[in-house]
Amino acid sequence: VQLVESGGGLVQAGGSLRLSCAGSGENFSIRNMGWFRQAPGKEREFVAAVTWSGRNTYYADSVKGRFTISRDNAKNMVYLQMNNLEPADTAVYYCASKRDYYSDYTTDYDDWGQGTQVTVSS
Repeated sequence: VQLVESGGGLVQAGGSLRLSCAGSGENFSIRNMGWFRQAPGKEREFVAAVTWSGRNTYYADSVKGRFTISRDNAKNMVYLQMNNLEPADTAVYYCASKRDYYSDYTTDYDDWGQGTQVTVSS
């Protein structure tokens, strides 16, 4: 599966952004999808995940209540709506896919996009 992220940018604290991830290739609609982020000098960390059906979603504690992950299998798209952004959310955001079960470990994911930069100013 090939993945391409878009929607990043510069926003003030308290603002919102919506990231998109376009998927192509076989079986996108049956792959579990995740969003991860990596800030300078830090390890890549889990942000949110959605199961292949869209029925179940999972979030890191740091974004719970502010971010929403969703998917549209008819369009091969996954989204991350980010509200009430904080400077600590500044990072490169990556979309990733995997088979089988949900996971919040980067090493469990098979396919990755190139990332999109999100910068939140104070």
